[in-house]
Amino acid sequence: MSKYGRAPLELSGLRTIPIQERGGKVRVEHFAKPYAGGNVSAWLDGLPHILAADSFRAVVEALTAARSRQKMILWGLGGHVIKCGLAPVLIDLMRRGYATAFALNGAAAIHDFEIAIAGQTSEDVEAVLPDGRFGTAEETGREMNAAIACDEGGEGFGESLGKHLQKIADAKYSCASLLFETYRNGTPVTVHVAVGTDTPHTHPAASGEAIGAATHHDFRLLCSLVKELDSGGVYLNVGSAVLLPEVFLKSVSVVRNLGFPLANFTTVNFDFLQHYRPRVNVVERPHARAGGQGYSITGHHEIMIPLLAAALGGANA
Repeated sequence: MSKYGRAPLELSGLRTIPIQERGGKVRVEHFAKPYAGGNVSAWLDGLPHILAADSFRAVVEALTAARSRQKMILWGLGGHVIKCGLAPVLIDLMRRGYATAFALNGAAAIHDFEIAIAGQTSEDVEAVLPDGRFGTAEETGREMNAAIACDEGGEGFGESLGKHLQKIADAKYSCASLLFETYRNGTPVTVHVAVGTDTPHTHPAASGEAIGAATHHDFRLLCSLVKELDSGGVYLNVGSAVLLPEVFLKSVSVVRNLGFPLANFTTVNFDFLQHYRPRVNVVERPHARAGGQGYSITGHHEIMIPLLAAALGGANA
């Protein structure tokens, strides 16, 4: 005999409905097809039409459409993307028309700059922080600060770095540098920094005036690039959890404030963790009452970006 004061609810009178009448969001025609060989396009066609697989397929379609219509395809890159060795993939995407401009945070610019001049980057922070050697690489601090200090033509942060690398990059490594190759190609690159976040800011040659002027120039240039996303462009935020999502949202507001149309474009956040700031500032807010679509794709950059690039190659096969 139960000591509880309530008996279980009697279910004999519950009304049921046929499963066909109920329906279902997942149907067998949505299921994956086993991969039977062939190119990446065949693999892509075999993905289930469910959740992230449909989102990935939609991103491929949006990029393909933007390229065919010669619309802006703007990549925002965090430092981890460069540290994962993806610059050659991004350079190839640029050459194939799937990247028409890049926005980098400070870490991405530093890692790429070091690859161009030394063929290596990403120091062991835990090993050198105790004695204060973290961030003290002489060539990095000296040359990056020299690049923006010598900007006399209003070229900004990203262009100044690319221009300087044409003079000092090591020929053995320059082909693996996004900054080097984009400058050669005439592809716009903007660099966005917060003073004190990046190791070159601690170098004796650092100038707050030069850093601020260069990155503010690039913010205004980014606004010009974002303006071109209207009606079919694509913005991809890859590996920046805070800085670039904030900068991007401000650029969206500036463009609209100045009276330019900015609607019906695609945004994508690629990361191996989905953070609040990219979700709201990249995937959701830019499309509020403006049309377009945002997507979140979760996975490691070193896998997902080459996979996307391969799928884009397959889409043109």
